[in-house]
Amino acid sequence: MNDLLTALVLGVVEGLTEFLPISSTGHLILAGELLNASDERWNVFNIVIQTGAMLAVVWEYRARFFRIDVNLYRNLIVAFIPAAVLGLLFSKYIKSYLFQAVPVAIAFIVGGVVILLVERNPNRGFRVATAGEMTWLDALKVGIAQCFALIPGTSRSGATIIGGMLFGLSRKAATEFSFFLAVPTLIAAGLYDLWKHRELLSAADAPVFGVGSVVSFISAFVVIRWLIRYVATHDFKPFAWYRIAFGLVVLATAYFGWVDWKA
Repeated sequence: MNDLLTALVLGVVEGLTEFLPISSTGHLILAGELLNASDERWNVFNIVIQTGAMLAVVWEYRARFFRIDVNLYRNLIVAFIPAAVLGLLFSKYIKSYLFQAVPVAIAFIVGGVVILLVERNPNRGFRVATAGEMTWLDALKVGIAQCFALIPGTSRSGATIIGGMLFGLSRKAATEFSFFLAVPTLIAAGLYDLWKHRELLSAADAPVFGVGSVVSFISAFVVIRWLIRYVATHDFKPFAWYRIAFGLVVLATAYFGWVDWKA
């Protein structure tokens, strides 16, 4: 497949899955293998186009980001630190041992089960109604929950949203703060991967990365607006069942040799 068309498809996959609790990483691995775009260069591409999805958050919530909001900035820094530290310390081990079919599938299925368990009591009370009411301790708890997203297949948004709900945030507050936390997290991941693999890239890659980032921005923007409306009147059970089904698909693709899940 033409590189630009591949970039377009992967950009759509990234944008649609980044902010839903279903793991963008697992979907990009599967899509990349099916499109014959799974080498190290495309792995860097998958990280970098997250910036497009991140910019969709910035644009949607520009009124929040582009005004002085000390509470928000402090909470984002506090929540960002745990996963950043653990990611730097253990990224090699994670890629060596967890980027394989069985661990990824288990993460999908376990994550789905956790969502179902949390959603068994949809009328639980919450302490924090909006993201603006969060304390630094609330942010730290969400940041610790985000650490679980270092496990491939877990889902960054799933870990932070469900974790936030368990720690007393309303569904809307947890979802919005998950969006906000994506900004420093995805910026850091993208810049780190670009620098680490800079020798693999050239100026000729700019159109491919540009297409992927733009498409990721557009599709993520649509998802963000839809998800905020969705959580107002729905729970996350459909995503839980989807995760369980997708975990079984991951196992099938590995068993039949359709996808190489080894890093």
